[in-house]
Amino acid sequence: MSYKEIITEVDQNYVGYITLNRPEQLNTFTYTLATELKDALKKMDNDSKVRVIILKGSGRAFCAGIDVSGLKDKSTLEYRQWVEAMEEPLVFISQMKKPVIAQVNGAAVANGCGLVAACDLAIASNKSKFGLTAINVGLNCVGPVVAVMRSVGRKRALELLLTGDVIGAEEAKAIGLINRVVEPSTLEEKTKKWAYELAQKSPIALQLAKSAYYVAEDMDYYRAFKYMNEVFARLCSTEDAKEGIDAFLNKRPPQWKER
Repeated sequence: MSYKEIITEVDQNYVGYITLNRPEQLNTFTYTLATELKDALKKMDNDSKVRVIILKGSGRAFCAGIDVSGLKDKSTLEYRQWVEAMEEPLVFISQMKKPVIAQVNGAAVANGCGLVAACDLAIASNKSKFGLTAINVGLNCVGPVVAVMRSVGRKRALELLLTGDVIGAEEAKAIGLINRVVEPSTLEEKTKKWAYELAQKSPIALQLAKSAYYVAEDMDYYRAFKYMNEVFARLCSTEDAKEGIDAFLNKRPPQWKER
C-alpha cells in the first residue's frame, strides 16, 4: 500500500522500517499520519517476513508532536475523537506481537516523546532532545505521559509534564526513557545491528516474551509469576523450543520453524 505521510520497507533480514515522512513539519502528527502509522504497524505485525520493526523520522527530527493547525474550531466530542486518533498508534504498539525499536534523531517532543516511550526499545543520537512540551503553549501532554510514566516513574513523568522542560539523550537514558545513546553518524548502523540481532531469535519466543510482558505489567506480583509460568510452559511445548535446545546441545545454529 502507498502512504502519503509515512514510508515503509521490509529488508531481507526480517526487519521492517516505518519512516514518519513530514520532514518540513518535523514529522508532526496529523490525522493522516496517525492513521497511516497504525495501519503500517498492523500490517507489519501480520507479515511473516517481518520479525522486528524500526520506527524513525525523516529529516532533522524524530517527531515534534501533533500538528496544532488541526486544533481549530472543533466541538469537545470532535476534539476527543481527534486526539484519540493521534494516540492510537501509541496504544497499538503495546498490543502488537513484534518488538518496535524507536530510532531517534533530533527532537522527540510532546506526542513524539510519547511515541518513543510507547516503543518497546529506543536508541537515540546523542544530539537528540526529549520533552513533554505542550504545557508551554497552554495545552498539556496527558496522552503521551501515559507511556512516559511507564518508563520513567511518577516523579520524573510529572516533572516533564508540568514543566515542559527539554532534556538531552544522556539524561533520557539515565531516567529510563531510552535504552542506548550513540553518535549521530552511527545511529542507523547500530539500530539495524540491534534489530538484526533480535530478528535472529526464535520468532515465537520473541513474540511471546513481548506479549506476556505487557499482560503481566498490570498484574499484582503473585499473579504475574503465575501467568508468566503458564506462558513459559506453553513456550516449552513449541517446535522452536525443542529446536533451540537441540541446537544448543549439539553446538549448531538453530533453524527456527514457528513464525
